[in-house]
Amino acid sequence: MTSPYFVVIGECVADVVRTDGAPDTVHPGGSPANVAYGLARLGEPVALLTELADDPYGRLIRAHLESAGVALLREPSAVDGDGGPRTPSAVVRLDAEGRARYTFDIGWTLPAVELPVPPGHLHIGSIAAVTAPGAAAVLELVERWRARAAVSYDPNVRPALMGGHAEAVRRVERCVALSDLVKASDEDLAWLYPDRTPEEAARHWLGLGPATVAVTRGPAGAFALTADGRRAEAAARPVRVADTVGAGDAFTAALLHARRTGADLATALVRATAAATLTVTRPGATPPDTAELTAALRGQVS
Repeated sequence: MTSPYFVVIGECVADVVRTDGAPDTVHPGGSPANVAYGLARLGEPVALLTELADDPYGRLIRAHLESAGVALLREPSAVDGDGGPRTPSAVVRLDAEGRARYTFDIGWTLPAVELPVPPGHLHIGSIAAVTAPGAAAVLELVERWRARAAVSYDPNVRPALMGGHAEAVRRVERCVALSDLVKASDEDLAWLYPDRTPEEAARHWLGLGPATVAVTRGPAGAFALTADGRRAEAAARPVRVADTVGAGDAFTAALLHARRTGADLATALVRATAAATLTVTRPGATPPDTAELTAALRGQVS
């Protein structure tokens, strides 16, 4: 295998999208898997360390990832309560504005493993970074490689799976402290730190060690702060929203791609916000490819 620059570690999830008066639709999902897919769509060499079973959901997700060029490094099966293999799933209910609410059927059991390829950049996030027993293996890999690879993290907070609030904050902050770049939504920060503004929470995280913290704010756009005192912002264009599934992951993928290709922070935020905006205009976690993102950015400038 040619060594990928990006290695993403985390869960795949089959998103069963449910709306009143319509049949269920199933989309490949899972925040880390979405980030890997988004990076591959932007031409990045990327591999995903995950858990997939050989079941209908697993085959759907595997074909989806491989269609974009994501390499699957290892696929130990998740296990349900009866001991049989299964691919994690989530029922996604959409409100009138296309915002998603999730009910999960998921486990994360990644054992201690070594990466078969040396990464240039590790990305972790969501359920896999904080859910026992597999989170321990994720953090061991990050600690082993962080001196030789950049690290990014997106908590992608799921309160129903986070356990007690204080313990959840402790786990998230441990991941933040291991990272060079952290991305979160204003909703993530409001749950973690209800008495702080998003900017106050971002500055708190900078004090834990990252060089950059980026915060998405839905239709209000995004901002980023750096440890050396810089601040950048990007506005979001108003669009017709199909749903918000995967928008934050598209933002993360485009932000990582932009920074990897040498864009300054302000430019990277603009590109990432444009990617998220494109994603919400269509159902499911469907991030743009390079041509789509280039056209969207050209339209913003013209």
